[in-house]
Amino acid sequence: MDNIKAYINQHKERFINELIELLKIPSISADSAFEKDVIKTSKTIKSALKKAGCDHVEICETPGYPIVYGEKIIDPKLPTVLVYGHYDVQPADPIDLWDSPPFEPIIKKTEIHPEGAIFARGACDDKGQLYMHVKALEYMTANENLPCNVKFMIEGEEEVGSESLSWFVKRNQEKLANDIILISDTGMISNTQPSITTGLRGLSYVEVEVTGPNRDLHSGLYGGAVANPINILTKMIASLHDENNHITIPGFYDKVEELSAEERAEMAKAPFSLDHYKKAIDIDAVYGEKGYTTNERNSIRPTLDVNGIWGGYIGEGAKTVIASQAFAKISMRLVPNQDWIEITELFKTHFESIAPKGVTVKVKPHHGGQGYVTPIDNIGYKAANKAYTKTFGVEAIPQRSGGSIPIVALFEKELKSKTILMGFGLDSDAIHSPNEHFGVFNYLKGIETIPLFYKYYTEMKK
Repeated sequence: MDNIKAYINQHKERFINELIELLKIPSISADSAFEKDVIKTSKTIKSALKKAGCDHVEICETPGYPIVYGEKIIDPKLPTVLVYGHYDVQPADPIDLWDSPPFEPIIKKTEIHPEGAIFARGACDDKGQLYMHVKALEYMTANENLPCNVKFMIEGEEEVGSESLSWFVKRNQEKLANDIILISDTGMISNTQPSITTGLRGLSYVEVEVTGPNRDLHSGLYGGAVANPINILTKMIASLHDENNHITIPGFYDKVEELSAEERAEMAKAPFSLDHYKKAIDIDAVYGEKGYTTNERNSIRPTLDVNGIWGGYIGEGAKTVIASQAFAKISMRLVPNQDWIEITELFKTHFESIAPKGVTVKVKPHHGGQGYVTPIDNIGYKAANKAYTKTFGVEAIPQRSGGSIPIVALFEKELKSKTILMGFGLDSDAIHSPNEHFGVFNYLKGIETIPLFYKYYTEMKK
């Protein structure tokens, strides 16, 4: 694999252009208006895998959006790596905060990405990182140095809970049989300091509804005399944290793992600048659970956040009403050992119990998933670390992530496989936000590093 850099340099412009064409398709799984675009993206991925060297590629129908499956089996006796990724993207809202249209990709130089970054929805999460694997396969098949078998499972519902993926995995265990699962849907510390994500938080996502009077009321005639659902909802939400930003739901922390002082000290060795962190998101102070650092709050501690809240009149001008209903969407990031179904039920019971008379409350669960931790003594981790060390010149640092990929725990349960999270994004890439982007350096570095994982993993597996 000594010629990989030369291959990337030779095909660099094509690699970038192919990704740009993929990013132009608005594959928003959360909005049914984009159904045709999501389907079109699955067909585009199928074609790309075929061209990259897969001997067999198919679009597998599910109760929801299809899953693209591909494989290149060179010898059944050799190890098999299963690559997972997703071709759906988050909604682009709010559109007016984008500096350029979200589905008209452009390359711009930034302070962090002097070589340029591709700005578009899905650039980093996950089309750019997924496409690194497609181009890595192309390199290995074109140069006849693929050292093991490879399978691809690319879904279209990750951003809405991966419900169909669970259905698919349970019904296709033999087809998906593997020795290790490889995912690039996470990040690393910086472009000079790679890291490997060894832990993911779980997720419980709910929607709440507070209903008061049977219609919107005149706030002058009824104000102060009836319960205002918006006022009530905001008070109920505020009560979910105490003065130390500790979550007040009874039983919420019962299964939370408390890391030892030694483990926390190891985590603290990762390079981190609080000043840079605050500057990057334009805040003057951090905020969170008392007794924990910023990096601990967003990785080893559970959270509860309001993702959206609405009700009443929000149009231009004034309309003096007491709304009949108020709504909010709430997500809870969970740590390993917290069961998302149990936490969802704890939330529902507690939220309904704190509702005052005069309103009714409904809690609607949306989706969720378990947290996950992978051991660093796993040969998959060791192979990934060796690959990063070869291409970056320094060893990777193990790091727990604040994000969630709920299907990772599902994979271990159903396929009995460990997952290695080889991410190449950065915290500054604005995933899920306006102006999402992915560095050209990161994209090409991923294509360079991934084949080395295959090489080292196969050697260690023998």
